[in-house]
Amino acid sequence: MLKDLVDTANVRLHGNTWPRWTDDCIYTLTSEPKVSKGWNMKNYVPASSPRLLGVAVLVLLAIASFPGVAVADTCTGNCGTAGADGVVGLSPAGNSSYQWVSTNLGVTGVGVLPTGALSGASETNGSTFATSLFSATAGDPLNFFFNYTSSDGAQPGLGEFSDYAWAALFDSSNNVAALLFTARTSASGQAVPAFGAPPPEAALTPSTVTVTAKATTWSPLGPWSGNCFGLGCGTTGWVLSSFNIPATGDYYLKVGAVNWRDEAFDSGLAFDGITVAGKPITPPTTTPEPATVLMLGSGLLGAGIYRRRTSGR
Repeated sequence: MLKDLVDTANVRLHGNTWPRWTDDCIYTLTSEPKVSKGWNMKNYVPASSPRLLGVAVLVLLAIASFPGVAVADTCTGNCGTAGADGVVGLSPAGNSSYQWVSTNLGVTGVGVLPTGALSGASETNGSTFATSLFSATAGDPLNFFFNYTSSDGAQPGLGEFSDYAWAALFDSSNNVAALLFTARTSASGQAVPAFGAPPPEAALTPSTVTVTAKATTWSPLGPWSGNCFGLGCGTTGWVLSSFNIPATGDYYLKVGAVNWRDEAFDSGLAFDGITVAGKPITPPTTTPEPATVLMLGSGLLGAGIYRRRTSGR
């Protein structure tokens, strides 16, 4: 059969990685016969949900409730807010919504770990969100909740498609002050901390997390919501990240999510309740949904360029 000839590492078709299959749905491949069994082609976007590749920079106005906070949060790729949605309910912070970043509709080259690409350097496309700049005193606690959800996984003979997400603290000169945590899809299901990544510098509660298997129904995953490729897909539930600011100064928090080896079966990171010394720096209501919409504010320009993906059709 056609799938027996798959070599996901080297074979390219119409500019895209050759598809890979799992036991889910039936899709068709342009210029090839329909797959007659229940195979779900990896790296093939359902025709009913065409993928858009874009460069979207969203500039948001965030009016801070305490001194020292700048006025703009920034998203590159696909970000937004949501209430309880599918397998990702509201966080323990008690807010009525949370924020998220997703690899769905992500930007090529965006979302790579700020400390450098992981071994294999197979990151493809993703999204990032950076908070407003805030002032903090040495020892101030930076706390927030996060939840990693991935529809990707591993398949015997095809290897792991290990999407990942992360959060990092940056100083005002854009230097990484701390890599707070990483989360990554793995065949074993353990997502936090991520395998093959630097250890977290934040204290995580719980300290290790295995996903709830095949729990992937979540709107930010786009057409892959409710789908699962092989082993390892699922959601972590909410995890608390706690970190003490190392030195007095100005900082911002940045989170990201990125696809691995292809651009299908997306993953995302929800986050909520970001506080410094107990004061919120990113109220959930400051980010409209979806965050790929172009916005202008206070002389700050976010430019979004979208084109319909036609390759691989």
